[in-house]
Amino acid sequence: MQNPLVKAVFFDIDGTLLSFKTHRVPESTVEAIRCLQSKGIKTILSTGRSINSIDHIKFLDFDGYITFNGGYCLTQSHEVLFRQPIDSQDIQSVLDYAREKPLSFSFMSEQEITIHDVTPEIAGMYAHLNLPVPPLVDIEAVDTSSILQTNIFLGPEEEEEFMNTVMPNSLASRWTPLFADVNPKGLSKKVGVDIFCKHFNIDISHTMAFGDGGNDISMLAHVQLGIAMGNANPEVKAIANHTTDDVDNDGIWNALKHFNII
Repeated sequence: MQNPLVKAVFFDIDGTLLSFKTHRVPESTVEAIRCLQSKGIKTILSTGRSINSIDHIKFLDFDGYITFNGGYCLTQSHEVLFRQPIDSQDIQSVLDYAREKPLSFSFMSEQEITIHDVTPEIAGMYAHLNLPVPPLVDIEAVDTSSILQTNIFLGPEEEEEFMNTVMPNSLASRWTPLFADVNPKGLSKKVGVDIFCKHFNIDISHTMAFGDGGNDISMLAHVQLGIAMGNANPEVKAIANHTTDDVDNDGIWNALKHFNII
């Protein structure tokens, strides 16, 4: 297929760069990213993870990092291009709710990740991601103005009512039935893409992105060439320009070869 003029490629982490089976980046993906970088194509990480949870992926020398689903964007040299915390009243409402009713949640800031009420399912989820379970939050000592993202551990059927009543100034997205990523309303990975396009002076028509989860939809629909991994959710595949193989079967390498990017 003809090579589109790609100047920047954005990558989700879990299920896209990192295999859920091996907890590693496939060698073909490492080689593909090195090929992009050798051609002068910008490679940018785009994740719902905290900035504190990506150290094991930094060896790939990305040109930039979109973290907290667009809420915190910084360059390779750690220049912060964008930072937007969750409305402090929404965070206070979560704390008030948790004092009255059972609720598991995590709070994420630049400095730390903390969690409230660890269930066996939550511990299993962190093991699935190959991450340690965060320390417990002191709900009496939270700086409500510092939270960039929270994970609310509830099912999809409970999400709408919770968001409308507890966090009306925030937006939920999810890639798993176990929890929702919650960020400031109006934020998404799409916002992060635009921030880096402006920073590197790259037109959106010269961009490409890879993803597999619901929080990748805004990004994949926005770039010129949105690629769904073979293991992606059906709604992700539905909006993508192309579906490649899954993360464990060289999906990123195969798509970049398919479009003659590398």
